[in-house]
Amino acid sequence: MKKRVAIIGVTGSVGQEFVRSLHNHPWFEVTQIAASERSAGKMYLDAIRDASGIISWDVGGEIPEYIKSMKVLKVEEIDVQKLDLVFSAVESEAARDIETKFAKDLPVISTSSAYRYEEDVPILIPGINDEQAELLEVQKKNRNWKGWVAPLPNCTTTGLVITLKPLVEKFGAKRVLMTSMQAISGGGKSGVSAMGITDNILPYIPKEEGKVRIETRKILGKLKDGKIEDADIKVSCTCTRVPVIDGHTESVFLETEKYIDPKQAKITYEDYNKNVSVLGLPSAPEKYYAFHEDPTRPQPRMEREVGDGMTTSIGRVEKEELFDNGLKYMLFSHNKKMGSAKGAVLLAEMLYKKEKI
Repeated sequence: MKKRVAIIGVTGSVGQEFVRSLHNHPWFEVTQIAASERSAGKMYLDAIRDASGIISWDVGGEIPEYIKSMKVLKVEEIDVQKLDLVFSAVESEAARDIETKFAKDLPVISTSSAYRYEEDVPILIPGINDEQAELLEVQKKNRNWKGWVAPLPNCTTTGLVITLKPLVEKFGAKRVLMTSMQAISGGGKSGVSAMGITDNILPYIPKEEGKVRIETRKILGKLKDGKIEDADIKVSCTCTRVPVIDGHTESVFLETEKYIDPKQAKITYEDYNKNVSVLGLPSAPEKYYAFHEDPTRPQPRMEREVGDGMTTSIGRVEKEELFDNGLKYMLFSHNKKMGSAKGAVLLAEMLYKKEKI
């Protein structure tokens, strides 16, 4: 029997990606949906119409039939007694109150930052730090909840940490320097104006760099005595917005503790592909990593559909002479798939497998 799930914030871009990612899912069934009061009471198809009556479907493909005539509820109308899991796609200041309300009774998987930096809340990337999921039990006990909140990281952090994990595990790490070239879709529907980004690069994204620094060290840390000890890695980054629709590209410089070269890095990623914990889960790609020796890769237009947006691509891997031991490389990560709703669905699958749901 499938687990009954709700999507909160179902009409926005991330909510729509949840709708698509959960279509015909073998383990989860969407039984309730909610959005703002402006959308509440309407059938889903009417709730996503813009002011001129045109359907605003932002994620490509056809709108799944199962959702079209489903009634959009107010958040307070959601019946928690008839649910097993909540997906939160709320990105406003209301996210914390909403997620707290549901976590008292149910597991909540979130794409928001509301709970990311709490001591008893892990920031989980399925396949990377699965062992930190045990902190969810501490969270339940600390807060006297029946459920828990498990947030994804910021989408820029996602690609960086995914590429760092195998290397850090095998070679150790001292310092990371990253420059991001982030897609406009990461700013949401109203986040970046067409005139602002066309023929332009925006050299600053508010709060983004702080998120990357904090989250990278937490995700790569170790769970000890009911707490996460941050990884002892210095992280610096510059986050920029570029005129690309979907997918974040990042330039990374990594100083390792042990000697490393591109050949060893390739072998390390290939080995991780064979043993990654999410292998075989419904939303997992066939290959978690795509390693390119062609120096013209990765490129957003070529990589964003690989593994249906769930594969992280790596290229331009070279020895970095600034460090005694180190590499520089480029990565591509799909901010709306692995970095958002579909990554959250993969996280739910991992936690279901661990019997946390």
